[in-house]
Amino acid sequence: MTPKELEKLYKSISKFDQHLGMTFDLLDPGEVVYKMTVKEEHLSSPDTCHGGAIAAMMDALLGVPVLSLAVTEDKLCATVEFKINYLGPAQIGDELVGTNTIDFKGKSLVVSSGQIKNSQTGLLIAKGMGTFNLYPAKKKDFFNVDKPKK
Repeated sequence: MTPKELEKLYKSISKFDQHLGMTFDLLDPGEVVYKMTVKEEHLSSPDTCHGGAIAAMMDALLGVPVLSLAVTEDKLCATVEFKINYLGPAQIGDELVGTNTIDFKGKSLVVSSGQIKNSQTGLLIAKGMGTFNLYPAKKKDFFNVDKPKK
């Protein structure tokens, strides 16, 4: 599977991204731009985005680029750990934009970092870093989404 084929497949099967209103564009294997506009359902107070919504965006921002690299080697990835620093508030109507960097790629571990900013103000909302384990794609039937559910 190519990274572009993965992008199309992932966008169709990632119901959680769809539920939160997150979108992404794969620029190159290992490089994505994620976006999410803060809506009422993301709020934890009358006007501030819940940290869990930002954490979900960060997890995707760190993991999808690693997955896009993994598929070039017929592998998938799983999150081993990630951390997030919240640096500024996100409020209703803010468009959040996340960018990433692959910091390290070994035989089985990849470290990715990312940042989420308010696209209108440039305010840094969060920074994060994650570690991901690579494993053979044949261990999981990820690519056959038409398979009947059990």
